[in-house]
Amino acid sequence: MTATTRTVINDGVRLSCRDYGGTGTGRPLLLLHGLAGYAAEWDALVRRLSRGPAPARRVVAYDARGHGASDPRPGDVSREAHVADAIAVVEQLGLDRPVLVGQSLGGHTAMLAAAAHPDLWHALTLVEAGPEGPRPQLPYRIGSWLDSWPVPFPSVEAAADFFGGGPAGRAWADGLAAHPDGLRPRVDREVMVACVAEPARRSFWTEWERVRCPTLVVRGAAGFMSAAEAAKMRARRPGTVVRVVPSAAHDVHLDRPEALGEAIEEFLASHERS
Repeated sequence: MTATTRTVINDGVRLSCRDYGGTGTGRPLLLLHGLAGYAAEWDALVRRLSRGPAPARRVVAYDARGHGASDPRPGDVSREAHVADAIAVVEQLGLDRPVLVGQSLGGHTAMLAAAAHPDLWHALTLVEAGPEGPRPQLPYRIGSWLDSWPVPFPSVEAAADFFGGGPAGRAWADGLAAHPDGLRPRVDREVMVACVAEPARRSFWTEWERVRCPTLVVRGAAGFMSAAEAAKMRARRPGTVVRVVPSAAHDVHLDRPEALGEAIEEFLASHERS
């Protein structure tokens, strides 16, 4: 997968962007990864979208602040700062009313961006992400999960096995950084815990009800998002489309990129000309 690296600066924070290009008439896509992830984990989905029936379209992903090749320890990791980053990427890279796609915490950011700037987006896709809360145990769970990583990993294969194997495990392993003693994460534990502080404290149903663009909600059949949350989202915003991807866990875009791409294309087909 060929992509051009671009840099966006927002409030002094450097964001590393992955611009996959695309010259067709379809709306551009902006992809937001989840906690502890990185932009290139969307490669498989982009390959699916580029050869599918939808028009060729420009696709951009970026490493969120505190992640990947972006600034690793920004002073502000609030939800508001993450939303501002998404807006900065749209403006500085010239994305005209893009389709916003986000997974997990990236989906949460996408939802808040759509709520705060309703005229900026053509459509919204949330993958294993929603407004439910509070989740008081979330910072502890994230910290314990990161503490469980047996770093440094001796090899990509060992890391992939630790992360569950298969395409998802390999994608997580590929996101590690090489050091003289082995492979280490490209994220800071305390930064990651701070990133989930606000969802731990409250829900975001008010923000969800402010979203105005067409929305697709995607759950993995074995994922973290509950059927009850997705049903409540649809009840509070009638017209929301909900899809469940079989044989997929939380990382739907890694477990089943073909199925996710098909769901996105079907969803956009009815909205592409609006």
